[in-house]
Amino acid sequence: MSYAGSSGLQTAVYQRLATDIALTSLVGSDIYDALPIGALPALYVSIGPEDAKDASSKTGGGAQHDFVVSVIADASGFQSAKDAAAAVSDALVDADLTLSRGTLVGLWFIKAKAARTGNDDVRRIDLTFRASVDGL
Repeated sequence: MSYAGSSGLQTAVYQRLATDIALTSLVGSDIYDALPIGALPALYVSIGPEDAKDASSKTGGGAQHDFVVSVIADASGFQSAKDAAAAVSDALVDADLTLSRGTLVGLWFIKAKAARTGNDDVRRIDLTFRASVDGL
């Protein structure tokens, strides 16, 4: 097993989201892998936690990465967050990403959880995706 593909995967996911027209029409450039200091926008996307496990075969190293992309909104309802979450999913599912190390075999949607957070003024949707990377 190797964790060597993780950085390249995160970079490729970020680039895909940051250049997706449907998503950027909803959130602009408010797509982060580290939240900015200060006030946060009313609607934004954040690349979050990741779990990786061995997916090596007899022919080479590989890893399976489960990662979370969150959509956070301060709107009174979930509609804007759900629209942005759908755009994230559309941008990533079956995406043909080029990684700096390894080869992306596939990228799938696993699950989503929508919830109110804090004092119920914030809506959060956590989308979990699975990426399979070979050639590590």
